[in-house]
Amino acid sequence: MAHSFPTPWQRRFQNGLQTYPEAIAAATCGLLTLLGWLSLAGNWIGSGIWILLAAYVIGGFDSAREGLTTLWQERELDVDLLMIVAAVGAAILGLWQQEYYLLVDGAVLILIFAISGALESIAMHRTERNIRSLMQLAPDRARVISQGQEQMVATQQLQVGDRILIKPGELIPTDGLIQDGHSTVNQAPLTGESIPVEKAMGDEVFAGTINGNGALTVKLHKPPESSLIQRVIRLVEQAKTSAPPSQQFLETFERGYAKVIVGVGLLLAFLPPLLLQWSWETTIYRALIFLVVASPCALMAAIMPTLLSGIARGARQGILFKDGAQLETIGQVQAIAFDKTGTLTTGILQVSDVIPAPSVEANRVLQVAASLEAYSEHPIAEAVVRAAQRQNLSLLPTRAVQAEVGQGISGTLEGTAVRLGKSAFVGANASLAAVGTAAPKTVVEQREPASELRQASQRLEREGKTVIWIGQQQRVLGLLAVADQVRPMAPSLLNNLRQLGIHATVMLTGDNDVTAQTVAQSVGVDTVYANLLPEDKVAAIQQLQQHYHTVAMVGDGINDAPALAQASVGIAMGGAGSDVALETADIVLMADRLEKLEQAIRIGKTSQRIIRQNIAIALTSIALLMIANFLGELTLPAGVLGHEGSTLLVTLNGLRLLRS
Repeated sequence: MAHSFPTPWQRRFQNGLQTYPEAIAAATCGLLTLLGWLSLAGNWIGSGIWILLAAYVIGGFDSAREGLTTLWQERELDVDLLMIVAAVGAAILGLWQQEYYLLVDGAVLILIFAISGALESIAMHRTERNIRSLMQLAPDRARVISQGQEQMVATQQLQVGDRILIKPGELIPTDGLIQDGHSTVNQAPLTGESIPVEKAMGDEVFAGTINGNGALTVKLHKPPESSLIQRVIRLVEQAKTSAPPSQQFLETFERGYAKVIVGVGLLLAFLPPLLLQWSWETTIYRALIFLVVASPCALMAAIMPTLLSGIARGARQGILFKDGAQLETIGQVQAIAFDKTGTLTTGILQVSDVIPAPSVEANRVLQVAASLEAYSEHPIAEAVVRAAQRQNLSLLPTRAVQAEVGQGISGTLEGTAVRLGKSAFVGANASLAAVGTAAPKTVVEQREPASELRQASQRLEREGKTVIWIGQQQRVLGLLAVADQVRPMAPSLLNNLRQLGIHATVMLTGDNDVTAQTVAQSVGVDTVYANLLPEDKVAAIQQLQQHYHTVAMVGDGINDAPALAQASVGIAMGGAGSDVALETADIVLMADRLEKLEQAIRIGKTSQRIIRQNIAIALTSIALLMIANFLGELTLPAGVLGHEGSTLLVTLNGLRLLRS
C-alpha cells in the first residue's frame, strides 16, 4: 500500500498550526466575519448569523477562557473579559432588536482583539526562537588534543584544563585562553562588534564566536556552563519573564480599573432609561461602546513593548539588561561610581616606559629584562615579555634563575649575573658576580646609578607606576616602568556622561592614593576614594545615594560585587568580569567596552521618553473616545477601531526604539 507524504506546503501549514495557533484562530475569525457580513448583505440572514456566531467562538475562545479563569480563580476582572462581554452584549442586542449588523460589530471587536493576541504570541515566539538561536551559537562538539591526538568530545563533557584545537572558519565551542596561534575572531554574534578582533597567545576567546583564518589552540579555564554565551542565555531568559515595577503597577491598576469600568457600564446601561427616558437600545449600545473605549489596552501596552525593544536593542549592541526595571533605572541615574582596575583601566599591566642608562640601547634593556622574566609567572613579568615580543626581540639564554620574594629576580645571562627588581636589590647588593662561579675574593664596588635615572624613577613612581631596575654585572642597564593602562575611551566617555545629565562621576579603588589620583586626572572623574576595602565601597555608594538617590556602579571584580548589589543599578564588565560580579550586576557590558555605558544610558533615557509619550497617547485616546461616545457620535466599530488603533499606535511607538 502506497504511503502519501506531506508536501512542503502541507508541512509548513502543520508547523504553523502548532507554532501560531492564535494567528490561525485570528485569521479564521476574520474570514468568518467577512463571510457573515456578505451573507447578511445578500439577505441570507440565518446563514450569516450562524457564521458570525462561529467567528465569535473561534476568535474569542482564548480570551473568554483566560478572562473566566481569572474571574473564577482570582476573583478579578481583566481586559479579556471586558471585550468578550462587550462583544456578546452587541450580539444579544442585535438579535433582540433584529439589528443583525450589530453581530458584525461584535465580531469585528473580537477579531481585532484576536489579532492583538496573535501579534503578542508571535512576538513571544520570536523571543523564544532568539533564545534557541543563542543556544545554537556554540557547537555541541569540540576537537580536544590529548597526548598529541585529536578527539571529538561533546562540549558538555569538557573539563577545565582541556586543550582544544579550533581550525580556521570554525565556531569556537567554549570560552578559553589561547595557548598557541594567532587569528582574527568575529565576535559579532555575541558582543555586536562589527569588526573582527585580533586574538593572540594569552587572549580569551568566547563560545559562539567565529574563528578567522588562523588555527588556534585554546585551553579551558572555566567549565563550559560558565561560558559567556551560557550567561547571555540565562540573562535573556530572565529579562523575558520579569516585569518591571511600572508594569507590575499597571497590571495591579488594571484589575481595579476593570471593576470600575464594569460598574460605570452597568450604571450607564440602566440609569438613563430610568432617569432621562432614553431608549433601552440606545443606552445599552452606548454602555457597550463605553466598555470598549474605556478598556486600558493602550495603557497596558505603553510600557512592556518599549522596554522589550530597549532590551533587544541593547543585546544587539552587546549590552545585556537583566530585566526591564534596570532599563528604567539606568535612564534616571544621577551619579556613577567606577571601579579603577579593569573598568577605567584595562586591568592588564603593560610596559609604559623604557629608560636606558647612558650608552645603553633601550632594546637591550628590554631584551635582558624579558629574557629573565620569561621564567616568572608574575603579572609584571608577563607584561615585560609581551613588550619584548611586540618589538620582535629574541630572548637570550638564561640559567640559574631565582626569584627573591618582594625584591626581584636574578640569573645568569651571557656568563654574567643579571638582576631585576627594586633599586636596592639591583644596585646596592654586595655582589653582582656571576651566579654559579666561585665566590669573588673581594667585594665588587657598586657604582651609584646615574642621577637622571634616579630622577626618572621618582617621577614614574609619582605617576603611580611600578619601576623595575635592571643590572648586569657591575653596571645598571636602565629601568622599566609598568602600569595598568587607562582605557583610551574613558576620558571622552566621562565627558559625554556629563552632557547626558550625569551630575557626579566617582572612582572607587583599593589601590593607593598616588596611583588613584594619577588615573583620576587622566580620565577626569570628579571624586576619588582610594585604599578601599569591599565594605568601604558599599559605604561610599550609600553616601552617594543620600545625595543623588539613583546611583550606578560599574565594576568587574569579586570585591566589587557588594557595591554592585548596593547601587541602584549595578553594571559589570562582561568579558573580564568575575562570575560573582556578573551574577550580582543588573546590566552587563559584553565586550569589555566601557563606551557601551553611554549607549545603555541613552537607551534607558529614550525608553523613558517613549513610555511617557505612550501613556499620554493612551490617556488622551481614552478621554476623546469616551467624550465622543457620550455625545452620541461614536459607533461600536468606530470605538473598536479607535481603541485598538491607539493600542497599535503605542505598540509601534515602543517598537521604534529598535531602529532609533
